[in-house]
Amino acid sequence: MLKHNLGYPRIGIQRELKKACEAYWYNKIDSNKLFEIGKKIRKENWKIQEKSGLDLIPCNDFSFYDHVLDMSLLLGCIPDPYLSIPIINEKIDLYFSMARGFQKNGWDVKAMEMTKWFNTNYHYIVPEFHKNQKFHIFSNKIFDEFEEIKKEIKSIPKPVLIGPITYLFLGKEKENSFHRMDLIENLIPVYIQIIKKLKNQGSTWIQIDEPILVLDLSQKEIEAFQYAYQEISKLCSEVNILLTSYFDGILENISLIKDISIQALHIDVIEDPGQLEFILDFLMEKKMILSLGLINGRNIWKNNYVHSIKKIERSIELLGDKRVMIAPNSSLLHIPIDIEYEYSIPNDIKEIICFAKQKIYELSDLENILKGNKDILLKNFDLLEKAKTSSFIHDTKIKERVRKIKENDIKRKSSFKIRQKKQHEKFNFPFFPTTTIGSFPQTKEIRILRSKLRKKELSKKEYENKIQELIVEVIRKQEEINLDVLVHGEFERNDMVEFFSEKLKGFISTDNGWVQSYGSRCVKPPVIYGDVGRIGEMTVDWICFAQSKTKKLMKGMLTGPVTILQWSFVRDDQPISTTAYQIALAIRDEVKSLEDSGIRIIQIDEPALREGLPLKKKDWTSYFNWSIKAFRIASSGVKDETQIHTHMCYSEFNDILKPISDLDADVITIETSRSKMELLKGFSEFSYPNEIGPGVYDIHSPRIPTVEEILDLIKKASNKIPIRNIWINPDCGLKTRKWNEVIKSLKNMTEAAKIARKKMDQLI
Repeated sequence: MLKHNLGYPRIGIQRELKKACEAYWYNKIDSNKLFEIGKKIRKENWKIQEKSGLDLIPCNDFSFYDHVLDMSLLLGCIPDPYLSIPIINEKIDLYFSMARGFQKNGWDVKAMEMTKWFNTNYHYIVPEFHKNQKFHIFSNKIFDEFEEIKKEIKSIPKPVLIGPITYLFLGKEKENSFHRMDLIENLIPVYIQIIKKLKNQGSTWIQIDEPILVLDLSQKEIEAFQYAYQEISKLCSEVNILLTSYFDGILENISLIKDISIQALHIDVIEDPGQLEFILDFLMEKKMILSLGLINGRNIWKNNYVHSIKKIERSIELLGDKRVMIAPNSSLLHIPIDIEYEYSIPNDIKEIICFAKQKIYELSDLENILKGNKDILLKNFDLLEKAKTSSFIHDTKIKERVRKIKENDIKRKSSFKIRQKKQHEKFNFPFFPTTTIGSFPQTKEIRILRSKLRKKELSKKEYENKIQELIVEVIRKQEEINLDVLVHGEFERNDMVEFFSEKLKGFISTDNGWVQSYGSRCVKPPVIYGDVGRIGEMTVDWICFAQSKTKKLMKGMLTGPVTILQWSFVRDDQPISTTAYQIALAIRDEVKSLEDSGIRIIQIDEPALREGLPLKKKDWTSYFNWSIKAFRIASSGVKDETQIHTHMCYSEFNDILKPISDLDADVITIETSRSKMELLKGFSEFSYPNEIGPGVYDIHSPRIPTVEEILDLIKKASNKIPIRNIWINPDCGLKTRKWNEVIKSLKNMTEAAKIARKKMDQLI
């Protein structure tokens, strides 16, 4: 029985990769130093996995920015604007220009579009395809790293590739005259060339990831899959292919495996344990190996060994131990690296937590239990049983409040039309009112302040005085820019979820639990270990202080219950809906406190609403039943005159417009600039009834948008949405940007809005 891993976190335990990339972008290190740091991280990752006893160790799971972008470079799928920049000489600079845009020496090329990786909080760079697109091997990264790993470990290296069908699925057509699956015949010869080249280098196993298999496939996708893997089966029979799927079950598409010759199939029995018996029955007549995804690669709780052993024993019973492999269900990219670097988590919780390094060792535990070591099994059982009755985890008062939620708790008092009339009369905003999404740059000065507070080199009062100074400063900047609705900048917040988790019962924060969100952006998801409740006011003092320093309206800024849930590591001992309602009630209490304190516009961000959507449409209704209810619990306890905003970003929304409408937020702000307002077509066709702020510039790129391009986007929005319902804002919060970029971009944004007001008759 082979043990293997699908992928390992690449950021480094102290975020070494983030720091190296950012140093390179700002010319503090050269490419040689960047590559040296990348090599060091890869070596450490491989050695950790080898020491754990893995039989197959992944390579090419490392990336300087994004593994989908890596695949685009490998396949030579590079849009012409990036190839035509004459001052880019190194491939790494071409690579980063695709991810971040390029604005230098008169050249101005926007970043490629970015969106969420399936139902995770990881963002990938969307491949761009043209009709009759040609592919060829452009980057040697996968081959170079295979040579590198052979020198470092004695275990079997397993190169990892995104599968051809998933790669095409993740991309976007740049013309309307073809479907991207039509490119499969051009793409497969290059995949075969890559596989053969790896085989010639000595590769005996190659992992091909096809998470698309867990989705509801179209006929074109089915036909493309059949063609692709029949060709690979026919021409690549001398190497062992491990075909992987994850994030859900594959029963609906298992027939696609029937007529192809691959050596092993990986399935996710964490997200869909019910598929195992059907898959075992299917494989009885084939010689294929079954890889069981038993260890949760997306959550941090200790594995239930009793459950896992039952699955392994059942599989061995039917297939034999030579035809069974064990692994995490997905790449470990989505969880922190090492629990050993956590010093403040209470022992009662820490003993039932595993990060990536510990997850790998759980595979060895399972193997040892099968060999007869029952002590490991008993210890695991005792730990999980102890948690079931812990008073540290369970709170009867919070559970009772959830049970008492009534229908009136999830409805605003009046319809949107009535609320909108009252709000317009009260606020008297101009057409195209301008605002930002919430955060402003978190500078080095702010990080130093926070560090000094943690080290007790600064008193709480001194720290708060400094933050107040920064709030006043950002208010003056917004007033000078002439924004209509201001924000306080969120300087007191380390992260939009972690900040709230530190003020809610039932949460703990980690010291070094970093996870990559995109590129160099890392987040530290909190841990929901028990019943959730508000301990006291969380934001009121800061927002009220900010409002006292300006005559303009100040937005109260909150993170919504679904996003807090999705961007945390959630307890797995009760229904997720129950945890969502607990968080929603805590946010509802904070909304009411803000309103009672005179705050008239309150934003409840839900960027993760789409992200949490189940991958199969049959499961959508159940998800929306609880997620929309959770948002409405949080937002519905206010007067008609209080305007509720929400924000969503970097996802496809056109297939969930009815649920978005059911949120009944007065204003929704969304990301639309990278897609050039394409997302608004769906909102228009749906006749979205409420107000909407389509993002008019991309905050994930350092380039500064011109007045003309923002005005063009406003014009496009005006052709799709009633002008009275349009707000003007960036795509997302400005936390990760530099002040010089932010000021210039926002000035261009408000200038474009000003011009648009004067040219309203020309915009329609």
